[in-house]
Amino acid sequence: MASAIKTRNTATRLLTAVAVLSGLVLGAAQANAATPPPAETPTAAAVLPVVDMEATVLAAQIDPRRADSTQTPGAHDSVLAVEQALQARGLLDAKWVDGYFGTTTIAAYAAYQRSLGYSGLDANGLPGTSSLTALGQGRYTITHQIGPGAKLQRDGYTVNTRTQNMLTEAERLLGLHLTLDQGSYNPGGDPTSAGTHDGGGVVDINVDGMTAATRTAVAQALRQVGFAAWVRNPTQGNWPWHIHAAAISDTDLATQAQNQTGDYYLGFNGLANHGPDDGPRIPIQTWEQYQRTH
Repeated sequence: MASAIKTRNTATRLLTAVAVLSGLVLGAAQANAATPPPAETPTAAAVLPVVDMEATVLAAQIDPRRADSTQTPGAHDSVLAVEQALQARGLLDAKWVDGYFGTTTIAAYAAYQRSLGYSGLDANGLPGTSSLTALGQGRYTITHQIGPGAKLQRDGYTVNTRTQNMLTEAERLLGLHLTLDQGSYNPGGDPTSAGTHDGGGVVDINVDGMTAATRTAVAQALRQVGFAAWVRNPTQGNWPWHIHAAAISDTDLATQAQNQTGDYYLGFNGLANHGPDDGPRIPIQTWEQYQRTH
């Protein structure tokens, strides 16, 4: 009899343990079912690429002037994002989406600018802040924005604020005043200029009374602050001695001036003969790059 009672007690304890264990398992299952899965962490694909405007504008000046498909250092990712945006709008074939801002990309970008209602200098294929921002809506963000600033008068000629600031800094470096012979935004004003002064960023410096050494020093100072600058003489064309200077990466540059700045980076003289650069050779930099180190 005692053995039977012991057996029943043991069985009872086992059943109780099983019930408790079953309750714990069920409770855990219910708790897990009630707890929502953790939210997914946003993937890298959700982060928009960044377009460096300085690098993009620089590539748009240099790449079209290259004899090969070498890409402008530091510009690949930015140019690629711009080209992908142009492709998405049906303005650029996939085979040209490669990070190289060549003539085909220039033409596609100019077409996009025209689609925004722009014309003339505002549709020259060189990215400006407004068009680059509009193109990038939902596709990329922009850093290192640049622009020419407002127009103003200097020596009776029109220039923009960026150009004026560059000239002022060159004067400070030289310790002398620079007088203009021709300004910017002067379409058709001087046929010998071949359209380089039609847009912004381009000026001619008067060199009357300067020695050869001073002319060279002026050209060097202009180059130091971000101009593509050359001393011009009467043997090169139908013009008097002067210094021709084009502000690199001025987004108002006429196409002809864009070509000159691209040629400058590639070691040429900016003339139609495509001769070697005959000016003082110093490390090439833009106005913005100069400002960051001075």
